[in-house]
Amino acid sequence: MGIEIRIRQDELLSNFLSDSLERAREEGAPFRHWLLDDVLPPATAHAVADLPFEAPKIGDTLGKRETHNAARQFFSPDVRRQHLVCEEIAEAFQHPATVHMLERKTGANLGGSYLRIEYCQDTEGFWLEPHTDIGAKRFTMLIYLSDTPDAEGWGTDLYDGEGKHLGSAPGGFDKGLIFVPGTDTWHGVHPRRFSGVRKSLIINYVIPEWRSRHELAFPDQPVMIEVKPES
Repeated sequence: MGIEIRIRQDELLSNFLSDSLERAREEGAPFRHWLLDDVLPPATAHAVADLPFEAPKIGDTLGKRETHNAARQFFSPDVRRQHLVCEEIAEAFQHPATVHMLERKTGANLGGSYLRIEYCQDTEGFWLEPHTDIGAKRFTMLIYLSDTPDAEGWGTDLYDGEGKHLGSAPGGFDKGLIFVPGTDTWHGVHPRRFSGVRKSLIINYVIPEWRSRHELAFPDQPVMIEVKPES
């Protein structure tokens, strides 16, 4: 019974994601990306934002998250076992129907890749230099989870190839950004004031050769693509 309930929950969340993606606004500048509203069901989004992880106290990031790798939080197998909402989200993004839907919408090649979900809690002084994610990441999605009026202006910044800031994704609660990493997908977070904690999920599908296996939701299980039978 427990397995059946979990599978049903996976499918419900996958269907919710599908509806959000269908409503997504595709933009072509400064690179192809999608902006989403109501990415997760409200109860799920609030449950993630309320996870009992303390925001790390870190110094200057030097413009890179990996500057403080030891303080990063991923939806690893251990975390999934301890927190039901982490398990539900990981299972939903591992679900073949979700993977197929993301491929169809974005053109990303996700077969055989591995799911990596990071829970970020950024505080005053955090910034990220412009970068593309190209290389080991086949797909990038950000879901913003700060429930405060100021958070609308905390979204990811978008740049052209010359480093010129051309706009930002809306960073309000349960809004999202998707792009397929390429040579032109320059993005970052310019230094700004955060009146609270900037919470977000970063969802990547990464290449099989990804070395930091502890960051993966299912380290021994690549994603599978749903193949619908011909009628």
